[in-house]
Amino acid sequence: MKIISYNVNGIRAAINKGFIEWLKSANPDVICLQEIKALKEQLDLDVFAEAGYKYNYWFSAQKKGYSGVAILSKTKPNHVEYGTGIESMDFEGRNLRADFDDFSVMSLYLPSGTNDARLDHKLEYMDMFQEYINSLKKDIPHLIICGDYNICHEEIDIHNPKGLSNTSGFLPVERTWIGKFINSGFIDSFRHLNKEPDNYTWWSYRANSRANNKGWRLDYAMVSRPIQEKIKRAVILSDAVHSDHCPILVEIENNLKQNLKND
Repeated sequence: MKIISYNVNGIRAAINKGFIEWLKSANPDVICLQEIKALKEQLDLDVFAEAGYKYNYWFSAQKKGYSGVAILSKTKPNHVEYGTGIESMDFEGRNLRADFDDFSVMSLYLPSGTNDARLDHKLEYMDMFQEYINSLKKDIPHLIICGDYNICHEEIDIHNPKGLSNTSGFLPVERTWIGKFINSGFIDSFRHLNKEPDNYTWWSYRANSRANNKGWRLDYAMVSRPIQEKIKRAVILSDAVHSDHCPILVEIENNLKQNLKND
């Protein structure tokens, strides 16, 4: 099963830049989207169904044109969970989960820490999210959490680690948190298979950053440890240019594949 995660920085803008054509070509079984910046009612859902994803689920922020996550699937999930049930986390539309026969896929958009107040919110969110996942894993041990974590873990994951060490997204407290999150029972699927530098998923729109590959690896497909051996492939799809992020892909061995449901 191929799973893609993509912070599209506005799904309507991405569609205008050829997202649907790209989606048909990439052809994942499931795609997790972040920062959709739209309400379901503002979208023509037929374009997703026509692309092969008639099972599409949207969890938007209360604030219009902001945040929000989605999951598009070729097969029907057994259950879809909107949010975490924690109000301070859910009003910005940051967490959506689809449960399939043998595993669950989550689309996650962690807050960014653009100022002191947002950094405090981010740190609080991270702590609550860790507790939520610790509990969730007891019932759903086969969990794949895809999304924009808004954190670079190691120096290899950012183009200028020394110069950016006091910038949110690479603060010691954030790096420590994501390290502990991984150690709580997850595999960073990309780093599990690729130890090479200069692999990023986000570039500033400023200073020609993408052309010069001055990037950050903020997007992850975290695979719970019980299904570590099922990871076949994990890559960054840097050729897709609908957003300031690019997509990531993880492929899970096919014996964990949902039986096709055509209803």
